[in-house]
Amino acid sequence: MNWSPRDLTPFNTFGLRSTAEGYAALYKVQQLTDWAPKSAPDLVLGGGSNLLMMSQIPGKTLHVLIKGVDVLKEEGPRTYVRVGAGVNWHQFVLYALENHWYGLENLALIPGTVGAAPVQNIGAYGLEVCERITHVHAYEYGHGMVTLAANDCQFAYRDSLFKREPNRFLITAVDFELGTDYPVRTHYGAIQNKLAENGVDDPAPPDIARAVIEIRNQKLPDWSLLGNSGSFFKNPIVPAAQARALSNQDPDMPSYPLEDGRVKLAAGWLIDQCGFKGLRRGAVGCYKNQALVIVNHGSATGEEVLAFSQEVQRAVQTKFGMELEREVRLVG
Repeated sequence: MNWSPRDLTPFNTFGLRSTAEGYAALYKVQQLTDWAPKSAPDLVLGGGSNLLMMSQIPGKTLHVLIKGVDVLKEEGPRTYVRVGAGVNWHQFVLYALENHWYGLENLALIPGTVGAAPVQNIGAYGLEVCERITHVHAYEYGHGMVTLAANDCQFAYRDSLFKREPNRFLITAVDFELGTDYPVRTHYGAIQNKLAENGVDDPAPPDIARAVIEIRNQKLPDWSLLGNSGSFFKNPIVPAAQARALSNQDPDMPSYPLEDGRVKLAAGWLIDQCGFKGLRRGAVGCYKNQALVIVNHGSATGEEVLAFSQEVQRAVQTKFGMELEREVRLVG
């Protein structure tokens, strides 16, 4: 691999000014196996959608650009596909819908790449990507290529083995089980409301995707126009008793009971109650339509975004006694 300095500003959806000390692009798995690194590069870059980059990124930055969507087999209503880690996630969801490979429609318009999806175990509107993954193909540093079944990936809410051991694997491709027989998921109120608004009584997967895209476009700014990384913080998951106590203080607080008895709260609502929706500090602020989204108004640095996010965390801790955890990854 040939490493050289590179401006990373175009490669992160926050649009933060950032420079890599050494940059190289990975287009094929063979490049990786020929190189055979025994340890991870300092940064593995995909779509740059879940990163908070500081001004200087030391060491080696490897940009994963492996493409390809291949059908592995078809069994009845199910289709099994292998997708390169560098494929744009939303474009893959649209391509799957066009081919009637259903099951990912609730995850439409999530920024990033396919290779990043299992790391974060991306999820939205009642679906997590781990429910559709069968295998993850990766290079294990110091060992070579490996294939992990979904059960070996230790998936959890916005978490996985790849996230907990970030310097162990580099994902090269992901296998999905998709099909025409998955029941549509419409239990989120926002989806139900949008379907009703669109006059859809008996929704099919394309209707769900269309509703999700419209909802996300209303809530989230286009990162090419206003830099952001989508949801900046995780939705906190708390014991039921804590959720009840907070709900007693404010019955309007959104809450979502989970199967394990705990309750997921809406981080955006908590932040909004602290007065941050639409608030701006110089070039950094919370989006006017969704407090969970921190935005770059044009000239922010990663250091400034980090400082603002810490201000948000302190405010939520003070008002609700709850610590918000960043969903974005801090780099540099």
